[in-house]
Amino acid sequence: MDLSDSPEDAEFRARLREWLAKALPALPPKPSPDDWPARRAYDLGWQRTLYEAGYADVHWEAPPGLRLIFLEETERAGAPYVGAGFVGLLHAGPTIAAEGTAEQRARWLPPVLRGEEVWCQGFSEPDAGSDLAALRTRARRDGDDYVVSGSKIWTSHAEVADWCELLVRTDPRAPRHRGITWLAMPMDAPGVTVRPLRTLAGSTEFAEVFLDEVRVPVANRVGAENDGWRVTMVTLSFERGTAFVGEVVACRRVLGELAGRARRDGSWDDPVLRRRLGRLNAEFRALWRLTQWNVSEAQTVRGGVPGVGGSVFKLRYSQARQELYDTAAEVLGDAALDLGHPWVRDRLSSLSYTIAAGTSQIQRDIVGERILGLPKGR
Repeated sequence: MDLSDSPEDAEFRARLREWLAKALPALPPKPSPDDWPARRAYDLGWQRTLYEAGYADVHWEAPPGLRLIFLEETERAGAPYVGAGFVGLLHAGPTIAAEGTAEQRARWLPPVLRGEEVWCQGFSEPDAGSDLAALRTRARRDGDDYVVSGSKIWTSHAEVADWCELLVRTDPRAPRHRGITWLAMPMDAPGVTVRPLRTLAGSTEFAEVFLDEVRVPVANRVGAENDGWRVTMVTLSFERGTAFVGEVVACRRVLGELAGRARRDGSWDDPVLRRRLGRLNAEFRALWRLTQWNVSEAQTVRGGVPGVGGSVFKLRYSQARQELYDTAAEVLGDAALDLGHPWVRDRLSSLSYTIAAGTSQIQRDIVGERILGLPKGR
């Protein structure tokens, strides 16, 4: 696979750089990282700016080369990331694009691209995190509605979301992987209660969501009833295979800033630190190449849906990110105790990466069984 810019890619890169140079200075100041309503408004405002400039659908429709160039250039320019829009843009939206009906695509995708609606993810439960198939939130059919009761936890951006990609159990008698259904639930429906959870860094981007006889139209079901596990695997393939693409670019930028700080404060003289930084540079260069391969394979071979290579990426990226910010803490010294420093907040956040989007243990099982052909564990 040729990873160099084609003439068309180079023209797109130059045009994007020119546009970013004009658009970014016009942005309002960034809100406090703890003010999610303000962050929602800021993030959706940026998405609207992208939409008006013709860049909104780069995550879904653009060829892989252009998508990767977009992520490289926006990160290098310091442009906002998807923020509160990440579930809609990177998880739910691509799933609906791949599995939804024409009517569902027309209803839900344009508002995401225009920066009008935010989605959250209602997958995990108190007793069904890594073992997602153990979920117990129930949905019974009542005419043209499902009536949903149960609870979800670690629901990303629930407090500012308009919609929730929700997994429910519609057939409790079926084998646990076969009785699950994927629903789009309006967050303002009667019976929905959201309780924000405060993270180690003090932020509240996760929440508990309690569902008490919530009515969700059957028309909001994506895929067939009881076929939700298969649809969920599509969602998770996007989450592991392509949703972290921008973060790899961000980590490479942080690594460069970290090396620059080490040179300025004298810690660069430590050969052990230099070796760690060199190895991390090699790690993230390799992860970027793997990202390019995964995105290209998804677009050219698998109809836009990432494959199991996403698990290989997710497994190594989780560890590399933790190692990066552990190294940053060493360079920061006493400043590593300052929660106001973005590297410190990112270090605390990195602790969750071996759990989020599928634990590292689950990723090892997937790699062993689906790539290496090893027998399934008991």
